[in-house]
Amino acid sequence: MQGEGTLTAREQEILHSIVRSYILTGEPVSSRTIAWRRHNSLSPASIRNVMAALADEGYLEQPHTSAGRVPTEKAFRCYVSSLVTRPMPRADAERVRAELSEQDTVEGRIERSSRILTELTLQVGIAAALPNTDQTLDRIELMELADRRVLMILVTSDHAVHNRVVLMEEQVSQDELNSLRNYVNHHFSGWKLGGARRELLRRFEEERAAYDATLRRLTVLYAKGLLEVDQAPEVHMEGASNLVSIDLHLTRERMRDLFRALEEKKRLLELLDRFLEQPAGELGIYVGLQDAHPAMKDLSLIGMTFPLPSGMMARVAVLGPMRMHYEKAMSAVLHIGRALKACPPRHIC
Repeated sequence: MQGEGTLTAREQEILHSIVRSYILTGEPVSSRTIAWRRHNSLSPASIRNVMAALADEGYLEQPHTSAGRVPTEKAFRCYVSSLVTRPMPRADAERVRAELSEQDTVEGRIERSSRILTELTLQVGIAAALPNTDQTLDRIELMELADRRVLMILVTSDHAVHNRVVLMEEQVSQDELNSLRNYVNHHFSGWKLGGARRELLRRFEEERAAYDATLRRLTVLYAKGLLEVDQAPEVHMEGASNLVSIDLHLTRERMRDLFRALEEKKRLLELLDRFLEQPAGELGIYVGLQDAHPAMKDLSLIGMTFPLPSGMMARVAVLGPMRMHYEKAMSAVLHIGRALKACPPRHIC
């Protein structure tokens, strides 16, 4: 979880009270509101002084001269770093176990998980089953075929060989393919496949990638599954329409861009890859996702990664506004993750 700088106990208590009030109402929070919530243990004037100090440190902002204060991204990060996952209500926990146990396939369980996450949190529920990317790259080979086709051969350190034929928009010579092969083998031999793909993605996004012919060519092969094993990921998302009712301060065009990004399976996987890098079974909370997409600046992601009995890796996550009920989302993600992991032997997982 993300955390921020050091605050006094009083400053932290008041800041967290402001965040909770803002999550509840969506309105700027006044010193009088906080004084009332604290049962007048501090005067509004004393609280105003603390709020002014928090604003100077970048935790609060004032949308209008006469309005109260609104927590910033920094404030939400501080707030979520203090949260502890609470047990899910018994009725909800029993429902999760019952509904997932009814599904006999990975696809069915993943799809149902995303729906349950949305129903429990009223946010965007995401669930994915992914090939095991803990395999280590030994080398790749790229071979030119007729009719603009390329044979991609991926060899892992366990001597498994994965072949894939892809169609290019234009013919790529064997010399160019040799250059791409040498780049990948030189830089990524010995890397875990997942880490190699994430690092390639990072390099593509650097400004210099626009001027690097090798990286430009690699982006095409990356999009066609370079460094992916043959087992296809299973990805489901539910509840994107819930974002419509949230004031994300986006133009209509930017909102369309956001929905297009969420509709693309590859973009969803990249979002999960980028932010859910913590160890398996550990809950991650990320506030402000502008690094993934400019329209996600005011969104947060709560999720976790864990192994399935089949050897695949699963990820479940809730995507929603910064002003979301974090404790409920944390509980839903954790318990659905545990239910998916504890797959009965009679089911295909």
